[in-house]
Amino acid sequence: MANITTPQPAEERTYERFPLARRIEHLTMLLSFTTLGLTGLVQKFALSPTSQFLVSVLGGVETVRSIHHVAAIILMFGTMYHIILLGYNLYVLRMRMTMLPVFQDALDALQALLYNIGLRKSRPQMGRFTFEEKAEYWAFVWGTVVMGVTGFMMWNPITSAKFLPGEFIPAAKAAHGGEAVLAVLAIILWHMYGVHIKFFNKAMWTGKLTETEMLHEHPLELAEIKAGIPDRELDPIKIRQRQRKFFPVASILTLIMLAGIFGFINAEETALTTIPPQDDQPVEVYIRWTATPRTTSTPTAGPTLAVTPTTTSTPIVILISADITWDGNIGPLFQQNCGECHIDDDKGGLNLSTYADAMKGGGNGAVFMAGDAAKSQMIIKFESGDHTDFTLSPQDLALVKAWLDAGALEK
Repeated sequence: MANITTPQPAEERTYERFPLARRIEHLTMLLSFTTLGLTGLVQKFALSPTSQFLVSVLGGVETVRSIHHVAAIILMFGTMYHIILLGYNLYVLRMRMTMLPVFQDALDALQALLYNIGLRKSRPQMGRFTFEEKAEYWAFVWGTVVMGVTGFMMWNPITSAKFLPGEFIPAAKAAHGGEAVLAVLAIILWHMYGVHIKFFNKAMWTGKLTETEMLHEHPLELAEIKAGIPDRELDPIKIRQRQRKFFPVASILTLIMLAGIFGFINAEETALTTIPPQDDQPVEVYIRWTATPRTTSTPTAGPTLAVTPTTTSTPIVILISADITWDGNIGPLFQQNCGECHIDDDKGGLNLSTYADAMKGGGNGAVFMAGDAAKSQMIIKFESGDHTDFTLSPQDLALVKAWLDAGALEK
């Protein structure tokens, strides 16, 4: 009896979408972007319990910043490689610029919208890259430019402030954080749905798509492949000619970009170190240096000064300190020189027998201004010569002025 075998279905044909080098580039960008998003958002939302937990797991905020900086450097190298590779493909290999947006992409987007809401019976037919993929690519390009410029300003604020107004630094911080949130949300809501949920596209991992997958996602490209359009061979002689022109230019451009990355990293040392909070040592955030100057009946001590009266031809300098007080110096001086009129007779309503009486003033108001001798009526009268009954010597007058400027202390 003959053996009967069941025929096996033929293996479906696959088509290469991305070579190994492009898949490695994608993986590098994926890892750097994810690291940047994670370490950046925990700093932007630092008060969130989730952020605080992740920061502690990663070893503290300084470690998080270091990881963020390393991921940024990797992203910069990946961007540099992409620019050089793009130039090689366009100039040397004469590849078509299929990632450029065209008007047909807008029509495809409109048709896809109408299809999704049931107003069209068929999906749009798209080629090498769909309008969704183009939107993602150029959003990534734009985001990289914004994050690079604002990241430099935050990494090197002193250098940036030499060329831009200082207000640009906090503006860069706001733009950097806002773009980070937008980019992460775009990946979660747009990329994850389009590549992993709506249709699980394995091309960036395997490099290939099956014919069925190509027919569903890229029917126009599949039609071109079957027509033999992408398989047209290039003239190797012309390729070598273009390579001889391209490689020197690419080398110079590479050196310029490497110098830019080096400058980005080493432009300055800002010493922006975050000090962990000390639970057992409360820190006063705001400390007033001096009290608000005002006239007061309870004078306070002032700083050490030097007083130089100008009423004599020979300047008199008296070192002032809190030791000059009413009880120790000024009271006895007034009792000795002014007692006849302003202690015994209380002339003009001014009594200088005690500190409290002296600070009350006379019939025309206060005569002493604590903290400001120049505005004290007693000093003004003596220096202007209006007090004709008696005048203090320049040394005594300087002492009174010094006492007033120092706060007019009682004892």
